[in-house]
Amino acid sequence: MKNSSIKITPLSNTDYDSWLHLWQNYLTFYETSLPMSTTDTTWRNLLDSNVPIYGFGAWQDDTLVGITHVVLHPNTWNSTECCYLEDLYVNESVRGQGLGRALIEQVYDFARQKNCNRVYWTTQEGNIAARKLYDAIATQTDMVQYRKNL
Repeated sequence: MKNSSIKITPLSNTDYDSWLHLWQNYLTFYETSLPMSTTDTTWRNLLDSNVPIYGFGAWQDDTLVGITHVVLHPNTWNSTECCYLEDLYVNESVRGQGLGRALIEQVYDFARQKNCNRVYWTTQEGNIAARKLYDAIATQTDMVQYRKNL
């Protein structure tokens, strides 16, 4: 990583305001919004040890500059859980400094500690900058995602 003053830690209750700012920027990046009730539920789930959703933050000089959220879940093709990297966001002002890679490497370490069999994620096809990183640290599959919102 180009900047050695980066620290990655699990998100904690005192991180809410900083997290919320990045979360809203992340939603804006994807040109979407969520009801505040959903955001509140997401935050509660990130902190609830009984819910298999976890959050990590990247800190630069005591400022939260990146976040990632993961979901652990069982699957039918292995006897151990999968780790779904659901959200990843790095503040635009610090992109290109290795924070995205560092956050993903943290997820890899976390998933290994939890004895997961894989880490996987999706991104938009046109997210070229992110995909350049992803191509360097993971393997693109030939799977196509379908979705029916309920």
